[in-house]
Order: sequence, then C-alpha cells, then structure tokens
Amino acid sequence: MSASSKIKTSDSKASSETVAKASSRRSSFLTGRKGAERRFVFGMVTPMVLYMAVFSVLPIIWAVALAFFDYSARRTGGPILGLGGENPFVGIENFQKMTDFSAEKPLEVRQFHLSLRTTLLFAFLVVPLNLAITLPLASLIESVHQRMRPLFRNLFFLPVLTSAVGVAIMWGFILSPQRGLLNALISKVVGETTIIAWTSDPSLTVLGIPVSLFAVIVAYLWQDLGYNLIIFIAALQGVPQSVKEAALIDGAKPWQLFRHVTIPLLKPTIMLASVLTMISAFQVFDLFQVMTNGGPNDQTRALSIDIYESAFRFQRMGWAAAVSVVLFLIVLVLSLVQSKLLRSDWEY
Repeated sequence: MSASSKIKTSDSKASSETVAKASSRRSSFLTGRKGAERRFVFGMVTPMVLYMAVFSVLPIIWAVALAFFDYSARRTGGPILGLGGENPFVGIENFQKMTDFSAEKPLEVRQFHLSLRTTLLFAFLVVPLNLAITLPLASLIESVHQRMRPLFRNLFFLPVLTSAVGVAIMWGFILSPQRGLLNALISKVVGETTIIAWTSDPSLTVLGIPVSLFAVIVAYLWQDLGYNLIIFIAALQGVPQSVKEAALIDGAKPWQLFRHVTIPLLKPTIMLASVLTMISAFQVFDLFQVMTNGGPNDQTRALSIDIYESAFRFQRMGWAAAVSVVLFLIVLVLSLVQSKLLRSDWEY
C-alpha cells in the first residue's frame, strides 16, 4: 500500500471516529438523568421564549419601525409590510413635532403635551401616596395577633385580583352625580340634596389638579395597594428580630423604631416597590377609559389614551408608535433614576 493511500485511510478513520464521538455526545446529552432534566428544561423554556418573541419582542420592533413612518392601515403601502408608498418614510419627523411648543402646533401635538403632563402628574402623585399608605399599613398588620394577619392580608390583596374594568365601574357608581353613594352620603350629612359631578365637571379642582384625576387616583390606589402591601409584609418578616430588640433596649419608641431602623433596612424593597408602581402608573388605561374617557375637557387624557385614540380612532399609527417609544424611554429613564437614588450598598 502506498504512502498516500495509507494517509487517506488514516484520515477516513479519524473522521469516522470524530463523527462517532460527536453522535455519542449528542445521544448522551439527551439521555440519562441529566438528559431528562435538559429535555424538561427545553420543553418548559421553549414555549415561553416563542411566546415572548411573538407577542413582545416582535411588536416592540414593529412599533419602533412604525415610529419612522407616516403609517395608516387604511392606506395602501409598499410591498414590505405596507411600509412605503402611501405610508412614506418620514425619519424623525414625528419626534421633531413633539418638540413644537408654538401656538400653531397641530392638534395631535397639543394632545400629546397635555397627555404627557397628565401622565407625569398621575404617576408622581400615585407613587408616593402608594408607598406612604402601604408601608405603615404593612407594619400595622405585622403588629397584630398572628392569627389575624392572614385575614388582613387577604382582605387588602383581593382588589388586586379584581378586573380593572370592574373597579372602574364600581367607582363610577360611587362617584355618580345622580345616584352615587358619595353624593348620597354627603346629602345625609348636610341635610339637603347634593349633586357633585366628580368625574365630569372641569371646574372642580384642588390645588390646580382636576378632581376627576383625583378620582382615578383613588380608584387606582384602592386596587393596587395590596400588591405593594404583600411585598412590604414579606420584607418586614425578613428584618432580623435582634436588630429590633437592640433598638428597643436602647430606648427607641415604636415610631423611632419604624423611622430609624425599619425604613433604612427596607430601602432595597422600597426601591423595588417604587419602580414597579411607577411602571404600572404609566401603563394605566382601563381606569381612564371607563371612568372618564380622557375627560372632562381632556383633563384626564393620559398617554395610554392618546396612543389608543391616535392609532385606532384617527388611524395615525406612525404617530402613535412614536408616542409609545417616548413613553418607553420615559419609563426607562425614571426607573434608572429611582434605582440610582434608592440603591443600597449593603444587605441584612
């Protein structure tokens, strides 16, 4: 046998051995106990990854793309997803229009500015109010008898499980000017029939803030309190008892213990709750839509309402996509700022 044929024979044997080793590794990768665990993980993770890709990642990419087009589903566009043609590429024109503060700015720009102001006002009122109520309330619940704690936890968490539309209808009935429970209670107290349009009178304001916006805030807080309450209760249960006992031995009163010991130890939890509440506040749609529909006189027109009406009522989907991108960036920046300000470099 010649040298060249020997080299070819050895190369073929080496390649066959490599293929055999690779195939054995593949078979062993999915066989046995470890292989069963891997198959289970793949089976559980793959549907979630596909779900996130189809219903989260792709819509985000599509929204970002639409933000650079003057797009409407009613117009015939180009061959690629309807982009181009009668749905032309406009670049950053939609974003440039948002910075127009002149008196002659278009209607959609005025509505965007108003919606942005309303959403920021709503979020910056909701977050501190939520934390100011839930943290002391969680501490109070943890101070009652151990048998009563599950009852209070369930009572306060039940509204979280309630549909937002149902909550909006319930509070709409309470605040109804004709047959509302609140007006009926006020009428009983003052002794005469009182009719107050809590959600439809544009002249009702408190410190320059529309009462209709306060009505939505109350409904949102009523539904959302239980979520942060459970988070704070779990965090309070993790606070070392030895730290509390040491403070009490040093003469700390209950309020001093709460202020100087409990709150500093809960700083990471407060950061988590504030970020989650801020994100949730920017996404509120159902309560605004059902309770006020953005009224009266657009006083409760949030960005979510503006995006919805621009996209599906006026068919300005390119503009609506640009507003949604701005909303995403605002939430991202505020979340990063909150994380930076409330970050703690230590753990207990």
